[in-house]
Amino acid sequence: MSVSGFIKILLKLIFRFFIGWAFRGGVVIIIILAGTVFYYKVNLPALSDMLDARAKGSVLLLDKNKDIFAWRGEQFGAIAKADNISIHLKNAILAVEDKRFYGHFGVSPRGIAGAIRINLSEGRGALSGHGGSTITQQTAKLLCLGKPYKAKDWKSESQYEANCRQSSLWRKIKEALFAIALELEFTKDEIMTLYLNRAFLGAGSRGFQAASQRYFNKSASHLNPAEAAMLAGLLVAPSRYAPTNNLSKSQNRASIILDLMEQQGLLSSDLTRYYKNNPAKLSIKASQKAGGHFADWVMQSAPYFFTRKTTEDVIIETTFDPKVQKAAEKSLEYIFKKKVDPKSKAQAAIVIMSPNGAVRAMVGGRQLQALGAFNRSTQALRQPGSAFKPIVYAAALEQGYRPNDLIRDEPFVIEIPGSGTWSPQNYKKQFNGVVSLTDALAQSLNIPAIKLSQRIGLDTVGQISVALGINNKFSTNPAVALGVDETTLLDLTNAYAIILNHGIKVQPYGLKKLSLDTGVSFSNKHVRSEKERVLSSETAHNIIYMLEKAVSEGTGKNASFLHWDAAGKTGTTQDSRDAWFIGFTSQYIAGVWIGYDNNQPLTGVNGGSLPAEIWSLIMDEIHKDIKPEVLPMTKKKLAFFPNMVDSGYEPKQKLGGASLIDKLILTIFGEK
Repeated sequence: MSVSGFIKILLKLIFRFFIGWAFRGGVVIIIILAGTVFYYKVNLPALSDMLDARAKGSVLLLDKNKDIFAWRGEQFGAIAKADNISIHLKNAILAVEDKRFYGHFGVSPRGIAGAIRINLSEGRGALSGHGGSTITQQTAKLLCLGKPYKAKDWKSESQYEANCRQSSLWRKIKEALFAIALELEFTKDEIMTLYLNRAFLGAGSRGFQAASQRYFNKSASHLNPAEAAMLAGLLVAPSRYAPTNNLSKSQNRASIILDLMEQQGLLSSDLTRYYKNNPAKLSIKASQKAGGHFADWVMQSAPYFFTRKTTEDVIIETTFDPKVQKAAEKSLEYIFKKKVDPKSKAQAAIVIMSPNGAVRAMVGGRQLQALGAFNRSTQALRQPGSAFKPIVYAAALEQGYRPNDLIRDEPFVIEIPGSGTWSPQNYKKQFNGVVSLTDALAQSLNIPAIKLSQRIGLDTVGQISVALGINNKFSTNPAVALGVDETTLLDLTNAYAIILNHGIKVQPYGLKKLSLDTGVSFSNKHVRSEKERVLSSETAHNIIYMLEKAVSEGTGKNASFLHWDAAGKTGTTQDSRDAWFIGFTSQYIAGVWIGYDNNQPLTGVNGGSLPAEIWSLIMDEIHKDIKPEVLPMTKKKLAFFPNMVDSGYEPKQKLGGASLIDKLILTIFGEK
């Protein structure tokens, strides 16, 4: 045998050997792949068990009218089925994601080849960028290859999600096999139904039904082509294209999808042109984004397990009033736009309550770019300044002093042990001589407040302050009378609510009732009891009278508005680092704060300017269509013979009884 003949025989043997092994290997691979598909198929859960992708339940928050105004966690709407959604939505999804969906077996070799070609031409890896995945393969990914989230198997939900989003070659092979299993087990419309309900579409929306309700406040069966295209456009990048984040970007994306629908014969040219010229817009509810800080506050006050751990959906009924919230946001925006430098980073907070403690609205800060979740209404501890003075006067009235008692507003020096002397000044750097307690509070004079606190004792002021919920601890610094101890806007506003509530304690609350899917519910009971009295009713009514004078004649004149009795107090801290106005009518108590987060001084702002103006605008708006009512204030004490507080006078009786001379004056002059 020649050498060449030997080589030919050898090559034939080698070829047969490798062909044989390749055939055997191929058979083994086919068996493994088929076995894997079979394994996936027999272990597939029932269709109904795979529709809801959420590991935890969501929380719906209802306003006082029982309408949804906010939610936490991923929302899942009613089941969206392939045969009951808008035909435009189905066509938009097919146009942008998988136009051959109803013709392939779960995997599209042509689609994969095209994606690889595009990726390589754009300088990326073959599997980077365009995936070429069919809707069935995407459903396999959304189902995480049939593995539901179990807390005991994963360190966190984020680790589980990261595992489900892997894009390695081996992962894609498994997704393709799982897709084939889905095709063998379910019809095309059933697979489409899974996809419709598992896809995440931004803004906490899981599934197209939830997204349709979230963005357009309508069922997915009623979407027009523009709305359908906008939702389909979210599939590629839900956070980037969410219309609540960037409506114009979302509309541009939808316009591209409308063109695709036309090119594929899924939408007529006339309709394409019309809906490109009339793009989808958010519903009023979606665009308002109202009550974010209020919702956060309610969630913090609700039982942790039911709002963050439960796998059931939770419904929370709240005290939130969207009309009042809108008035607060609108008034704040108007004043800042009109009177504040657009570049200013000054912040603001607003709380509005009913006399029973029900919080109706809350603004935790202006919407600046760097704004986080920090709620300045409930979390920011700031000095209240002169807005604290009513507490000093309330403590004095509880000790027997009266609104028309007199006090000298004059230079005053206090010896502070270990610190030397302190010579406080009034805001305007001038003194007014003898003034009544009512005028001293109305004009926000510092000297009388300090003298009065020294007279009755700082411990007495501290006890009243703690009872009103303003401070848990109270310092013995003489400047305490000027509001140097920090508090929150919510706590200070609630203290004024107690005054309006005839001195009976109230607690600020937002949660009324919490209900679970199972029917279990919990009510938040706020029982008012005479045993929880903080101030005598007479003290409360006299303080209301004094605060009414602060608005009608004093530093709070900018807070007055037509036809209603209004009472309140301005507050401005040293160097104008904080500016406050807290006040009330018979219907509402509202607190407004303005300042910088870094505590820098405000320029040209005090409690009687912008905060009072914002307060007035809010109150004017929310009192429309309400019949004016008078404040519960007592005036009879103003006819009593006044005493000089700082002349050694000590009240001989607590409030409640009138002396003989008092009765004589009342008989002669009557009530003022």
